[in-house]
Amino acid sequence: MTRWAVLGISALNDTDRCLTALSGRVAHVSATDNQPEAETGALDQLARVALSIRGLYKRFGDKNAVDNLSLDVPSGSFYGLVGPNGAGKTTTLSMATGLLRPDAGTITVHGVDVWRNLTQAKRLVGVLADGARLFDRLTGEQLVTYSGLLSGMERTTVAERVDDLLRLLDLQGAGGTLVVDYSAGMTKKIALACALVHAPRILVLDEPFESVDPVSAANIRDILQGYVSSGGTVIVSSHAMDLVQRMCDHVAVISAGRVLAAGTIDEVRGGSTLEDRFVELVGGRHHAEGPEWLRIS
Repeated sequence: MTRWAVLGISALNDTDRCLTALSGRVAHVSATDNQPEAETGALDQLARVALSIRGLYKRFGDKNAVDNLSLDVPSGSFYGLVGPNGAGKTTTLSMATGLLRPDAGTITVHGVDVWRNLTQAKRLVGVLADGARLFDRLTGEQLVTYSGLLSGMERTTVAERVDDLLRLLDLQGAGGTLVVDYSAGMTKKIALACALVHAPRILVLDEPFESVDPVSAANIRDILQGYVSSGGTVIVSSHAMDLVQRMCDHVAVISAGRVLAAGTIDEVRGGSTLEDRFVELVGGRHHAEGPEWLRIS
């Protein structure tokens, strides 16, 4: 039997600033006394995996963008997904979140088959896609409200959460401003609010800190860390190796549509830095000093 508890989003006021706490409760699976041990073990395994990908393929023309990729993301983890440009990271995440249909393979989110139960799976996931187009002729408050109503929430609940999220993300003064007039960093934050408003069990973020100022980035990291500590799962795709190493507890290195290494941060980097290990796995580093004309002296 699966019991769902409601995820709550709250803000605490401290020295006239909104210090954030994103609290949540994840669904858990409990076995009844008469369930067979094998079934109980399967349910326990299901509860431990937030996202499971098996044998995933996606081809564009002559190129295999994703080539027999398999990956498990543990529930309650802060999971980094890294790889060179064109590695297949965004394509993989697009398929995992129901935005792009795979050519082959299976994807489950907390045991829900994404492409057999698309609506149910999407309720479990919040997505911040890199470069996603927003309805920028809405105000920030209207945009987040619209996202909440689309997820089927009650209007009163949406209103409460929108207020909390604008405060959490330091956007309370910009809630009535059209999104088209937002800076790049503000646009990123309002898109994050849209991803959070329905209190998903998994957050999938593609380059969430790009164009965000250092203070806002620190606040977002605090929100995400609080979300993970309360049982949520965050998957981050990023090129910033130092940030992934500091922020994530698990990481997967992807190249040419395949997983080269996956595990905890310490397991993957193997005593080196994540950046050095990444370059070692992916290859392509050139040690040449450059052409003669670039040498000033």
